[in-house]
Amino acid sequence: MSDVGSGGAAGGELGSLGNIAIPPFAVRPDPEALFLRRSDRFRALADGNPLKPYLIFLADLASAQHWIQQELPPVTAPGPEMLARARTHGMPPLDRQGFVPDAACTATLDRLLAVFADCEMPDPARAALGSVVAADPASRTVMMRAVLADAIPVEAIAGHVLVAAALQVHFARLAARLDTASLSALGDGVCPACGGRPVVSLIAERHGANAARYCVCALCSTQWSYVRIKCTACGSTKGISYQEIEGGGGTIKAETCSECGSYAKVLHHNKDTALDPVADDVATLGLDLLVRETGLRRASTNPFMLSF
Repeated sequence: MSDVGSGGAAGGELGSLGNIAIPPFAVRPDPEALFLRRSDRFRALADGNPLKPYLIFLADLASAQHWIQQELPPVTAPGPEMLARARTHGMPPLDRQGFVPDAACTATLDRLLAVFADCEMPDPARAALGSVVAADPASRTVMMRAVLADAIPVEAIAGHVLVAAALQVHFARLAARLDTASLSALGDGVCPACGGRPVVSLIAERHGANAARYCVCALCSTQWSYVRIKCTACGSTKGISYQEIEGGGGTIKAETCSECGSYAKVLHHNKDTALDPVADDVATLGLDLLVRETGLRRASTNPFMLSF
């Protein structure tokens, strides 16, 4: 692992001078394309990776996340009153804390369990799937709330991974219905759509936002603009440095913060547009292991990495 530089001041935002465009604050997910691209990326990353069986498992899961959307009922996005109340009180319009699964969410989990059951998986995963299938509505709601609270019990990770996959689809579909103009910053490392934590941040490669930094929500996949050299956990602009595995090409780095003792990955999408926030995070577990040896804790969240 190598140290690739540090910074002590905020910067990197695009300005509005001349013809330089100001990047949008938030970018909605495209759930109809998101999970299919993610499945393809998991498969591409599997070759030669020590985690190949798990990456193929997640590729199948992402594929199921994609295909179930063709038969799901429409989601109900927050109405104008809810959006206005959320903005007034500095709250996300998609409420995680008071979440109650509706018909669309229930159908999403049911369809995911049914479609994914046809995929190959190890016996422990098959047993976990069976336990979620057999769970009553109240038990499933408890599991959903544990996922949304980032409080998944260690002894039941496998079943909660499937629930998390369903919630990713449901919340991505909800976030896709939001007007990004109604979203505003809620705090460091807080998704303006659902209040979740980022899985990674990425240096963007898109029109009007070249080299701008965006955090990516682990739940709803909303992206929101964030200062280039700033800790996503505590907001500090001091003690920031970057680590990467030697020979990594500079596309995926760990942004470390000495102020709060945490780290989170940064994906340089401007160097490789094939990078996927969730898939490449899992596939670069080796970087996590190396950074953790220095005593730093992971600040970001990814439901597919809880067992590591």
